[in-house]
Amino acid sequence: NRKRSPAGPGSARGRHILSLLKTILMGQVLSLLICGTAVSCGYLVEDKVETPMLQSFLNYALLLFTYTTLLSTSDRNILQILKTNWWKYLAMAVADVEANYAVVKAYQFTTLTSIQLLDCFVIPVLMLLSWFILKTRYRLMHFVAVAVCLLGVGAMVGADILAGRNQGSTNHVLLGDGLVLLSAVLYAISNMCQEHTVKNLSRIEFLGMMGLFGTLISGIQLHAVCSLHLVHVRSIQLHACSGEDDECYGSEPLSAHC
Repeated sequence: NRKRSPAGPGSARGRHILSLLKTILMGQVLSLLICGTAVSCGYLVEDKVETPMLQSFLNYALLLFTYTTLLSTSDRNILQILKTNWWKYLAMAVADVEANYAVVKAYQFTTLTSIQLLDCFVIPVLMLLSWFILKTRYRLMHFVAVAVCLLGVGAMVGADILAGRNQGSTNHVLLGDGLVLLSAVLYAISNMCQEHTVKNLSRIEFLGMMGLFGTLISGIQLHAVCSLHLVHVRSIQLHACSGEDDECYGSEPLSAHC
């Protein structure tokens, strides 16, 4: 009866279990953060605060100050990375920025439960992209788990409908649902590129480049959206108050639509 070596199969199995538990725990924390984001977006929409692009810009700005700075001080040459892979990170940043913008914008048109349900569309799209592009192969259990997940979310939405809960405005529901589906496809593209980059390069490089390009893209789009809404709001107020110059600009904050 030989004693099992600490580096034997038993030890490897223990490390595998610990890694699995860590992954599950991190997934639950991520789900909690996403839930907080969804609830916060719902409250902002109820208060008539429409800032989908500003919310994204702040996220990328934090990545810029943290990971882009860290990447600049690491052994990797950030100029060489930009020279060789700038177009790849630009494409990934466009997909990620527009996915964030679309899903936050959807809260103005459809309900929270509908968004959570349709956002799960990212899972089958991501599996399909990974199957053909990354050559990832899934077992039957993976497909069953995805089906159970989608059925569970569908049951939650059905329960809300039967209970008659009003979770937001239903105006332009089709537009809101379409924005969520578009966001899910873009998220799937971004997540697939993220997996490939993190596994083959580094996490710091990916987050640093996303912070850099994401801040640039969202900043440009934020300025464009604010400028368009500024002109639109002023033109409506001037038309509505013809003859009363003292009230031409009203009291509505012009930056509430950025």
